Amino acid sequence: MKPIRYTIVPKQPAAHLFEVTVTVVDPDPDGQRFMLPVWIPGSYMVREFARNIVTLRAFNDAGRKVRVEKTDKHTWQAAPVKGALTLRYEVYAWDLSVRAAHLDDTTGFFNGTSVFLSPLGHEEAPCVVDIQKPEGAAYRGWRVATALPEARGTKRYGFGEYRAQNYDELIDHPVTLGEFELATFKAHGVPHDVVIAGRVIGLDMERLCADLKRICEAQIALFEPKSKKAPVDRYVFMTQAVTDGYGGLEHRASTALICNRGDLPVQGREALTEGYRTYLGLCSHEYFHTWNVKRIKPAVFAPYDLAVENYTSLLWLFEGFTSYYDDLILVRSGLISQDDYLGMLGKVIGGVLRGSGRTRQSVAESSFDAWVKYYRQDENAPNAIVSYYTKGSLVALSFDLAIRARTNHRKSLDDVMRLLWQRFGRDFYRGKPVGVEESEIEALFTEATGVELGELFAQAVHGTRDLPLDTLLAPFGVAIAPEPDKNGKPSLGARVRGGAECTFAAVHEGSAAQKAGLSAGDVLIALDGLRVTGSNLDALLARYQPGAKVEVHAFRRDELRTAQLKLDGPEVSRYKLTAGDKRPATRKARERWLAG
Repeated sequence: MKPIRYTIVPKQPAAHLFEVTVTVVDPDPDGQRFMLPVWIPGSYMVREFARNIVTLRAFNDAGRKVRVEKTDKHTWQAAPVKGALTLRYEVYAWDLSVRAAHLDDTTGFFNGTSVFLSPLGHEEAPCVVDIQKPEGAAYRGWRVATALPEARGTKRYGFGEYRAQNYDELIDHPVTLGEFELATFKAHGVPHDVVIAGRVIGLDMERLCADLKRICEAQIALFEPKSKKAPVDRYVFMTQAVTDGYGGLEHRASTALICNRGDLPVQGREALTEGYRTYLGLCSHEYFHTWNVKRIKPAVFAPYDLAVENYTSLLWLFEGFTSYYDDLILVRSGLISQDDYLGMLGKVIGGVLRGSGRTRQSVAESSFDAWVKYYRQDENAPNAIVSYYTKGSLVALSFDLAIRARTNHRKSLDDVMRLLWQRFGRDFYRGKPVGVEESEIEALFTEATGVELGELFAQAVHGTRDLPLDTLLAPFGVAIAPEPDKNGKPSLGARVRGGAECTFAAVHEGSAAQKAGLSAGDVLIALDGLRVTGSNLDALLARYQPGAKVEVHAFRRDELRTAQLKLDGPEVSRYKLTAGDKRPATRKARERWLAG
């Protein structure tokens, strides 16, 4: 098939407009159709990227206008033409996230799903994209960061032509434009670029590269313990540092990240701050996806249908297991201590057990409903849904501990991941892609480990009962106990937004606030006649004992409400995991689990 040619230029950075052209040499003789994806893989929500196309025109190879009409929310059809057909359109880019496109006079970023129209019927054609520099002296220092292979004549990090084997590959390589910090390290011989865009004072890039190298090499060794062969020839970590932000999105040879600039390491400061640890966990999570979801995929993702939702009940495995390994890799690579890891695990357990939604929705149901529930959470979410990320990570923990205990550590969850990799992931982009069928998952666990998980699998994946973590952790010498608020202050059983007003963001089922008739959106103004704000609520509650009766005043819209409520006990936001059993057998079991 003849190549599809794209150009993209930051035409008006101050107006946040990219200008894009796409040229099809051999368009459909009945009229070429073009489609822009409605969602981006890795973020399971219909985002309607086509709404950001501002203008669109079509031209034949003589430069004359060709009639083009929109046939649905994300599809256009051009009139039949002889010879080549070119579409020229503007894309509004003002979404500072990892999912779409952003452009101003300081930086640019885009995912292909937001900017590149797909000529239908030409999805398997090779693609060439010319990434052009904005005009003006102010942009003299701009460079290009992407994992897209350069076409002949284009220097790495330079503006010019890049290539992709097909449309799927084209849109799986995000691009960062602008001035950025850049460094490279090698993990088992493979170059990994680290790109930091945004202002960061005193960035310790040397430390960041050293820490990421340990994470990457640990993950490569997990999937390929003998060959230590990475699944890519080159990888790019690209981070946008901002005042307040957090997130990541995986791609086949790169990841787009956003973080608080204060979370990045600073030269001369050796301490591992909580923010930096969180950032490293995010990098670990997205890098693990290089295997788990970018190559090992649910069958319905092989290939993606980017025009509609793609439903699967397996996100607990692809996101939840990745969430288990992201922090586990930090301890296995020596970046955090075992006690640090157990503390982080206790926080995850507390978060899952805090919401009653876990008693209503299984992780399989949560996965399937991601499109309409997880990514569209409202004030009742804690009471109605469970996260396939966080509970999914606890499912992975449960399976790992159970397999290790039943096989005396001869097998583990690592063996399951390696079997999935060998069977489905290793050759995913080399031949006809094959995904994992939902019906075969449990059998694959048994094949990899010799362990039939049976009741535990049914309970963990399809059930809503709490996982037996205390029983599963016991053979590893780890005790688990709730860790209530250290000050012992009572609770309303609600989550509030801070600020001048004390507004309920969510009210937990069965809580003191709910029993008193309070709801999300209500503004609490007084406790026993004393004014409440978003900043003094904790101090006021600390003056009471659990079970105390108080009079509350709150506004619902413009109506004043008065109620009596009985305060709940201290909130349990986390659980304490203690490795107190020092017997050689349990200590050895714990080491095998945490050291890998």
